[in-house]
Amino acid sequence: MLVFWRQGLVFLATPKTASTSIETALSPLAAVVVMRPPQLKHTNAQKYQRHVAPFLGDAKGTAFVTTALMREPLDWLGSWYRYRQREGEVAEKSTRSLSFDDFIRAYCQDEQPEFAKVGAQATFLTPDGFRPVDHIFRYEDMDIFVRFLEKRLNTKITLPQVNVSPPGALDLSPAVRAQLLRHRAADFALYESLS
Repeated sequence: MLVFWRQGLVFLATPKTASTSIETALSPLAAVVVMRPPQLKHTNAQKYQRHVAPFLGDAKGTAFVTTALMREPLDWLGSWYRYRQREGEVAEKSTRSLSFDDFIRAYCQDEQPEFAKVGAQATFLTPDGFRPVDHIFRYEDMDIFVRFLEKRLNTKITLPQVNVSPPGALDLSPAVRAQLLRHRAADFALYESLS
């Protein structure tokens, strides 16, 4: 999470959407930088609205505008799957012995195993009963997001490549794809609504 005080802007770091690259490039411009632990770095819209927004609003005397990125849901899950295949991942979170089908089937279960507990982007960005993120951009349209930030922050921005998931096969059977589309319909609908 990055707070740009003068500009009244907060960047909420959706996991697996280049948040480390964005923080690396923009932390010198931010008044508040929260990069660790992950639970604070990846403060979602609900926790922001409940805990952080009132504090910032009281201190500044006005509400802050929020922004975040959303990745195409299947690509986002593929990034998690590949990320958890890396060397040194704790055994219960590792996907090294699993196919992508196995990972997605586990993700779609009501009681997810540890390796499949990665959350959901729609829940992160637009929680029920709370104000959603004001400006959500597609991860795949990074250039549009960067132009938005450049205009708001009045600076040229170059994002480095940091914390990239390793390559890996993301073959998915039609039946498992259909199961995912039903299970995370809210994520796919939100992504399709973004222009």
